[in-house]
Amino acid sequence: MIDSFTTIRFKAVLIAAMLLLFSGTLRAEEKPYAPETIQDVVIVSAEEAIEMILASPELLVIDSRKKTEYLKGHIEGSINILNTQLEREELERIAPDKTKAILFYCNGVRCLRSTDSINKARSWGYSNLIWFRGGWKEWTEKRLPVIVEK
Repeated sequence: MIDSFTTIRFKAVLIAAMLLLFSGTLRAEEKPYAPETIQDVVIVSAEEAIEMILASPELLVIDSRKKTEYLKGHIEGSINILNTQLEREELERIAPDKTKAILFYCNGVRCLRSTDSINKARSWGYSNLIWFRGGWKEWTEKRLPVIVEK
């Protein structure tokens, strides 16, 4: 009886472990795509983002990813503000001119963090918003320069 109970318990634990293992894979595949466009927002490629950053060193670049992701690598000069932590007062402090250009990015087309941040900024009256939709994925795939925090 004990052996049978142990065997059943072992199988249950094994099945649960397998479900957990594969559920992460399923969730990654189920992640929604960011929208193709956002009304009144300019979408740029990695190359266009670089051109803008080089042409306007004062351009505000907001990385909407998690802090741990930002520390592993980010675009030089970008400020890390997670979309869920972006607050009106903070954005108004770093960008008091609501017509000033602000470029947002996150992990890429399967990430909605920058979309969320842009929608917040739009609702607060910011009008010169730029979206690097390809985000970190496109940036690293093109082997563009990154800053890594130590």
